[in-house]
Amino acid sequence: MSRPFLLEARDVSYRAGAQPILEHVSLRLHEEEILTLIGPNGAGKTTLLKILIGLAQPASGSVWRREGLRVGYMPQKLQIDAALPLSAGRFLQVAERDMARVHEVASEVGVERLLETPIASVSGGELQRLLLARALLRDPELLLLDEPVQGVDIAGQAELYALIREVRTRHRCAVLMISHDLHVVMASTDTVLCLNRHVCCAGRPEVVSNDPAYLQLFGRQAAEQIAVYTHHHDHAHDMHGNVIGEHHHHG
Repeated sequence: MSRPFLLEARDVSYRAGAQPILEHVSLRLHEEEILTLIGPNGAGKTTLLKILIGLAQPASGSVWRREGLRVGYMPQKLQIDAALPLSAGRFLQVAERDMARVHEVASEVGVERLLETPIASVSGGELQRLLLARALLRDPELLLLDEPVQGVDIAGQAELYALIREVRTRHRCAVLMISHDLHVVMASTDTVLCLNRHVCCAGRPEVVSNDPAYLQLFGRQAAEQIAVYTHHHDHAHDMHGNVIGEHHHHG
């Protein structure tokens, strides 16, 4: 018996002018599942995220969401004006006036000590935690994370992924996440979906413990925490997930 699902995309296509961005994409996100979208730049990952929560409408196909679904959204980039003396606490208060609740969530993601700090001076990893805290203030059933480890070093990435896993367990929410780097996907994502306009492949990630190239890249400890998805499809990717050439079969 599989778990009930929170949202589903059925045969979704999207174009910008004549340019196809998404072609016939279908996916299902189950309760408490962590689903990670990977794929090259320009593959339509952010567009798909927006369509799933109704910020954009598909050209064809349909999206079903559970009625009243509470979504916490962590956007990809946050422009902070360095001249704006906004403290981290004030930034969170925009989402939640109750300061006790702000403290509770800030402490859960490890940024309580930063509440008085000007947001323009926090580190990359701290900013990502503040964005995660802001998304959690909505008490979400679904957490949408667009590149949640952006601007964070490898050690910090493993920590953030571990935190996201804990948050999922504690709040019993589903997580739909975009990861730009094809090779760095957290060990316990339940499902990986590789998108390159269409769904190249989807399934459970495989934990890499025996590939010397990955061990060399990440170090053994990080490699144990980070799963790498190996898959077969019709093109090759470079380190950053960019397609570096299609493999054509000549008949």
